[in-house]
Amino acid sequence: MLKKKIDLLEIALIAFMAVTVIFTAMAAGYDRKIFMIQLVITIMAVGFGIWRLFSARRDSRKFLEYVGGRLGAVKSDALIKFPLPVAVTNGEGEILWTNGFFHDFVMKGDECYGKNIKSLVENFDLEKVFAPGGCEVTCRGGNYSVCATSSAEMGEKLYAFYFIDKTNEKKVEKLYEESRPAVLSITLDNLEELFANCKESEKSWIKGEVEKLFEDFVAENHAFLKRNSSSKYVAIVEEKYLRKMEAERFSILDRARKILTSEEQPVTLSIGVARGEYSLDKLNDFSLQALEMALGRGGDQAAVKTVNGYEFYGGFAKGVEKRTKVKTRVVAAALADLIESSSNVLVMGHRFGDFDCIGAAIGMAEGVRDMEKDCHIVVNRETCLAKPLIDKTEKAGTLELFISPEEGKNLINEETLLIIVDTHIVNLLESKEIFTSCRNVVVIDHHRRMVGSIDNAVIFLHEPYASSASEMVTELLQYLDGRCKIKKAEAEALLSGIMLDTKSFSMRAGVRTFEAAAYLKKMGADTVKVKELFSGSLQSYQHRSKIVSTAEIYRGCAVSFAKSYDDIGIVAPQAADELLAIKGVASSVVMYKTPVGVSFSARSLGGMNVQVIMEALGGGGHQTMAGAQIPDITPGEAKEKLLAAIDDYYEKAAGHADEQIN
Repeated sequence: MLKKKIDLLEIALIAFMAVTVIFTAMAAGYDRKIFMIQLVITIMAVGFGIWRLFSARRDSRKFLEYVGGRLGAVKSDALIKFPLPVAVTNGEGEILWTNGFFHDFVMKGDECYGKNIKSLVENFDLEKVFAPGGCEVTCRGGNYSVCATSSAEMGEKLYAFYFIDKTNEKKVEKLYEESRPAVLSITLDNLEELFANCKESEKSWIKGEVEKLFEDFVAENHAFLKRNSSSKYVAIVEEKYLRKMEAERFSILDRARKILTSEEQPVTLSIGVARGEYSLDKLNDFSLQALEMALGRGGDQAAVKTVNGYEFYGGFAKGVEKRTKVKTRVVAAALADLIESSSNVLVMGHRFGDFDCIGAAIGMAEGVRDMEKDCHIVVNRETCLAKPLIDKTEKAGTLELFISPEEGKNLINEETLLIIVDTHIVNLLESKEIFTSCRNVVVIDHHRRMVGSIDNAVIFLHEPYASSASEMVTELLQYLDGRCKIKKAEAEALLSGIMLDTKSFSMRAGVRTFEAAAYLKKMGADTVKVKELFSGSLQSYQHRSKIVSTAEIYRGCAVSFAKSYDDIGIVAPQAADELLAIKGVASSVVMYKTPVGVSFSARSLGGMNVQVIMEALGGGGHQTMAGAQIPDITPGEAKEKLLAAIDDYYEKAAGHADEQIN
């Protein structure tokens, strides 16, 4: 208010002086004597006006200082001589008084009386400044921590704000944040496979291109890089350069993929990143864990370990099949020892078990029984999607093999061994209670690694390049124990799992897949009998046709929403497979309503990575086969989330996915 009154006084005086000058100028044209008299009066009036303006400003400052001395919360000279910048405002935030420190250091000498403190100070929050620790603000390029006190003086609410300079601390903090070390463990995924059929000259060229790739990486990011072997590297970079890599979505992955052999095979990298306030040895350990996660998801990507889990970048190339079975033989020997030392064995898969899950479980359970150990498969028959396989196995004479989760809990003791097949995610298990009750756990899975995986397994056999869990179990049984003999029923169960996940050997079928299938055929598997397991009713076929006929194509992805049929859990994946036969479709997603929300069944021909899309919706799976479930959501909202996930996939792919589809 005082500032407004002073401003009005200035305007009035300036107007008065202007009018006086005008009249004096007019008098010059009429009478010189009158003009001279009026000129003297004008000079005196202007002089008086200027003196009055300065005296008004001086008097206002003296008055404000008087007010400062009269403040109830901070009387006398303590506030004026306080060694921190101080500003006093009324209840509306209008600045009534400041000490010299505030005027000189916070405002940089600019006048601020009468102005609102919120218009001068950024991030100013009246509620926060009264909280313990105050409020962090910015003013004229400086950083401050502001605390406040309040008092009522002459019936008016007054606030005193104390500014603590944090500018240098913020600079040091920023420097510390940006210069913290991050460790990157880098490996060439497929160097041995690339060199298998290359000439020496081509090998040298590839090595040279890889070395140039890493030299450019070091120069761009001012990194320290050390090669541990022909295909393994470790790098240390500052946090600010790691943020730059994340902003570019680890462009080194794309540049590596442009290095092609004469057979058009690309070089791919996997990167494990660890950051944070840890020692270098811990960062190195965490980066190796992140690298394992990246490799477990199929490679060709970067996994950044964070406080809340992992963030992934890349992952658009197909996994590379490893042709050696050395690892399988070693795991089989260790698994045989575990089985021998156990009192009984339980085999369990994921919820809504399919042919691969149940087929792998049957093969594993019968192998354990051949070793003369009590073994059962834990499955919920009501929700299982492979009931025909269970019925066929029981008709073949394998009785009391399948038990419910409730029955399985009663069989657990301290020496029970739990073998988990076709999943490694705790939340997807048929029974979490059984998992938490068993001390010894073995995991056999082929799905790409996800956050929330089982981390306490005695044996963790994870091969994301394998076609199916049934393929992995088939290989294990050949080395498990001399007493293990695969019979016809088990062979057909395992073959049904392989056929399901490879779409009858048209997708994800590698050399080892055909070797496993050939072995099962040798053990008596009848392909016609296996094919009959996939036969459905006429009603199921009609439901599947309706789903296909209502599909829409969005950016190369066929999207359809299905009604909640009784057999929807079986029909939806089949419809998603059929949608891939449509020209111009690179992937397909079938959505359907469930009692708890909306489920998604996704399929791909390999051009799009449906695992990445489903992960954005809280699910996961493989590059060509994945799924998700979102609780408490409407079909319309589910579709919006799906389309947004597809858009996000293309943005993250940075054109890579478009090239694959086109």
